[in-house]
Formats: sequence, C-alpha cells, structure tokens
Amino acid sequence: MTLELTAEDQSMLDGEHGRAVAAAMKILVAFSNAVGARELLDIAGAHIDGCLYHGQASLDFVERLVEGGGRVRVPTTLNVGSFDLIHPGLVKMPAAEAVSARRLMKAHLELGCQATFTCAPYQTRFRPGFGEQIAWGESNAIVFANSVIGARTNRYGDFIDLCCAMTGRAPAWGLHLTNDRRGQILFELTGSFEPADALFVGIGLIVGQRSGDRIPVISGLPQPRDEDQLKALGAAAATTGAVALFHAVGITPEARTFDEAFRGMAPEVTIRICRADIDQALAKLSSVPEGAPLAVVSLGTPHFSHEEWMRLLPMLREVAPRRGIPIYVNTGRATLKRLQDEGALAGMEAFGLIPVADTCTYVTSIIERLDGVVMTNSGKWAHYAPGNIGVSVAFGDIKDCIRSAAAGHVVRGGAVKGWKSRC
Repeated sequence: MTLELTAEDQSMLDGEHGRAVAAAMKILVAFSNAVGARELLDIAGAHIDGCLYHGQASLDFVERLVEGGGRVRVPTTLNVGSFDLIHPGLVKMPAAEAVSARRLMKAHLELGCQATFTCAPYQTRFRPGFGEQIAWGESNAIVFANSVIGARTNRYGDFIDLCCAMTGRAPAWGLHLTNDRRGQILFELTGSFEPADALFVGIGLIVGQRSGDRIPVISGLPQPRDEDQLKALGAAAATTGAVALFHAVGITPEARTFDEAFRGMAPEVTIRICRADIDQALAKLSSVPEGAPLAVVSLGTPHFSHEEWMRLLPMLREVAPRRGIPIYVNTGRATLKRLQDEGALAGMEAFGLIPVADTCTYVTSIIERLDGVVMTNSGKWAHYAPGNIGVSVAFGDIKDCIRSAAAGHVVRGGAVKGWKSRC
C-alpha cells in the first residue's frame, strides 16, 4: 500500500517550509506507511502529550524543532507537564531535573502551542466540534473527544502528535474514518442503576479490561448528570485498556440507537455487567480498608472542571474538614483563573485545599506524605499512583473523600462498601 502525497505534502517533505517541518513530515510519512494509510488528511487542531519530562530525548526532540524554526500549523493545546508553573513551590524535584522539565514546557510554547497544560483540553475554549479531524495525545482526552464530542482522532503518542501539529496533517486511518468507528463489543448493564460517580468509574474499568482492541458499546447506562461522569468513564477505560472510543446507546452522539452504534451489524461479543461486577472492580482500586488513617486527599485526574469545583466547594463549607489533611485538586490553569476571578476559592485554604495546576500529583512530586493513605475519586489516579509514587490508595466519590478528610480516616459510601453483593 503506497501513501499518496499532495503537492503541498511533498513540498513540506522536500524542505520548502524549513528544516523542522521537513523533519516532522518525514516522521509522519514513515508512521503513515507503517499503519497502512493511503493518504493524509487535514486536521483542525492538535493536543500534545509530550510536555511531561521523561528524559533528555524528549527535550532534544522538541529543541531540534525549535532550532529548525518550527511552528505549529493548527491550534495546538498542551497536556500536563512535570512542573506546576503557577505554584512552583509545591514541586519537590532535583534542581537539574526541574530546569529540564520547565525548559520542555517552554520549548513547546516557542513552537506556537497554547499554554493550556491540561489533560482536559475538551473543557477549554479549544474544544473541537462534532466530526472534526484532530490529532490528540493523552488517553483520557482521546477517548473523550471521540466518544462524548464525536470528533475524530487516533491514539497518538509522543512526537507523532507534534508532527501532525507541525504539518497540519494526519494519516487517514483508523478512527479518522467512518467505517472504523463502528461498535464491535457490547457491554449490557443488567439491573437498575442511579447515575453515581463511582458507577461510571466502575463501568469504565470493566470496559477497558474486557474490550481489547475492539470498540465497545454500552447499553443500559443511566443518563449522566453531566459530561464529567462520562469523562471519568472514558479515563478509566483508557487506563485499564486501550479504549479510544466508546459508544453509550442513547447518550453519545454516534449511538443515538443500538443499530447506529453497531451500524446495523451484530455485536461480536456480549458481556453483561451487574452491580456486583461494578462493586468488585471498584474495590480493587483500594489497598486499605475502611477506617484506615488518612494522610492526603487527591482529586482531579483528569483535571477538575469548573462544574466539579462548584460541587466540591459547597461540600468543603458544609463538612469543614480541619484535621490538617491536605486536599490537593488538580485542575487546568484556565479553570483556576476563572475560579480566582470569581473569588470562589476565598477562605478554602482553612479546609486544607491546595489547587495544583499544569501537572498532576501522580506524575510530579508534590504530595508531602507518601508514607500514608491517599484517598481519591479518580479511577485513573488510583490505578497509576501506587506504581508511580508508591502510595497506598483508597477510592471513593468526592463526598467520601471530603467526609474522610473531616474524620481523619477512610469513610466510604455504598458503591464501594457493598462489593460482596452477588449478581
């Protein structure tokens, strides 16, 4: 299969637009040939996952593009970095590593990327529209864009996403194409469920674990309270598996009906999910029992939206936790600025609230006490943090987390507490 280039593609490859664009196009052509794409397509935007510092190679790659006079060709947002540039005093990092981490974030800005530094670009002014072709990195952002918005992107990893942004092009392959977005495996909820936050996390965990490389369709899902519940479902599914697109019948835009989700074909496999399955999946996120002493709370993975803050802040005022347990909330800098402009955070430090921007507490050394239990409402955080930063984790919804901070020990509600129930 031969990749066909347009005259403009060829001119970029030949160096007529500068060394940086030529290098990006060379990589993109090689990648496109590897995945069997026949042509490239125009993209409306990109989201870059390479701001997180993993070593000198990532910095060298971006620096080379900067030195070659590179600029992104489409609106390009940036994922979290390894440093909180808004609150630098929170970060505990060796000086040499901090210099490189900050330089990597700055180098992306020199390429013309937007200083979003959030894993939830879909909740910024750069949110794509239905059917728009984009090239996004960051697993939760990819699954949200494809599933909840109906934009089109494959799972682009570090460097490939930036090459797409530098050229404004992406391979016409996979989830960019209508025929490749058809549902393949059915997850059928059995029983009656209230749209609790933990429910969406639990379903996401199961869907991710069981889907493999197939596109899942979920039937029987209750109407979510808001898109943040779908955000949590997608993030969990992309954490425990390789899900880049899910369809929820009657909820997501490409699954208004069962037949639309499967494009008139039958599911290859049907998996039934009952309440006990969900409770058991959630129970595995916790490594400590109820009543365990609590050291820290961490919320906002993916980054907290403004709507989530509006749910959290009244809870803090009502419960008024004052045991000195820090409550870290990861959020985007644009959301943080809006809250500050509204005066919404005034007095919240008395309850232990510590906003974190530009990064996340499971990838950057921010949490003071790693020897105690950290409670979170995030399936993604609970899954990754034990391996990343070596902490013990308790999972619960936001209300559980705040009640636990007030009590000084882990308090859980029914969705996790009842995990011994049977289908």
